[in-house]
Amino acid sequence: MHRTITGEVLVQHLGSDVMTIDQTLLAAHGRSARTLVKDGPLRLTIMGLAAGGALPPHSTEHPVSIHVVQGDVTFLALEKEYALTAGDVLIFAAGVEHAARSTSGTSFLLTVAYVDRPRGRTP
Repeated sequence: MHRTITGEVLVQHLGSDVMTIDQTLLAAHGRSARTLVKDGPLRLTIMGLAAGGALPPHSTEHPVSIHVVQGDVTFLALEKEYALTAGDVLIFAAGVEHAARSTSGTSFLLTVAYVDRPRGRTP
């Protein structure tokens, strides 16, 4: 599925986008996501974690930002915990392994920038 930017400007209303998270998947698996934009190097995904939901440890070769829309979530990375609430933004450099859990449930905007880096260079 390609969700490209149409026109010169695209406006996303995150409060409304949260409502598009599949509640059946959220209840069954503790998490659900929906891609909002997939255009060139840019990926925006609205994600939901149910109360008690978690994301297992994972990483990507690209920089990532997490912008909490509602609820609370704790990310674990580099042996530290980052407790976030609505309005907080967390950024991970490429390659940083991280995991997440939510006590009361959360939704957040995940942005990944698929950038090419020359081989042999460290982030």
